[in-house]
Amino acid sequence: MATAVIKVAALSGSIRKVSYHSGLIRAAIELSKGATEGIEIEFIDISTLPMYNTDLENEGTYPPLVEAFRHKILQADSVLFASPEYNYSVTAPLKNAIDWASRPPNVWAGKAAAIISTGGDFGGGRSHYHLRQVGIYIDLHFINKPEFFIRAFEPPAKFNTDGDLIDEEAKNKLKQVLLSLQAFTLRLQGKN
Repeated sequence: MATAVIKVAALSGSIRKVSYHSGLIRAAIELSKGATEGIEIEFIDISTLPMYNTDLENEGTYPPLVEAFRHKILQADSVLFASPEYNYSVTAPLKNAIDWASRPPNVWAGKAAAIISTGGDFGGGRSHYHLRQVGIYIDLHFINKPEFFIRAFEPPAKFNTDGDLIDEEAKNKLKQVLLSLQAFTLRLQGKN
């Protein structure tokens, strides 16, 4: 029996050109093409979204970039957040994207989600808890296990100079996150 294909919208909270978080999403996309079946991941660029401002809303419509972004989230079965930790919380670009997509009708509602992060100290782990808290209000359902946060600056090297994930152990952990997200998404949809 063929596995149902789930569509995953992947968002990086870092908009730097050589972002390790974007590298995590690229690695997830590669894993979805070979190491896992039934997962289709689309990297959604949030860097061009205007700052959230209700003055930009017009009788239930939003600026074209926002409408296009909201449509991509609506069409996804689940969401993969690559969430850096800035000042113990989520980044402004990521929160901005979340706020735009939560406007009526809330296009996040009922979707499965997972969080991955990397960085110094706790590997971005504190951002997970703030993102989960926001997820309660917007009706996202996060997987609980496995958690994924890697310390980017401890040996061995986790990323190359282009921001690509090169650590095999981290890739295996990322694969487990994708499999958990897939199973949870199918369960929420009543297909598992």
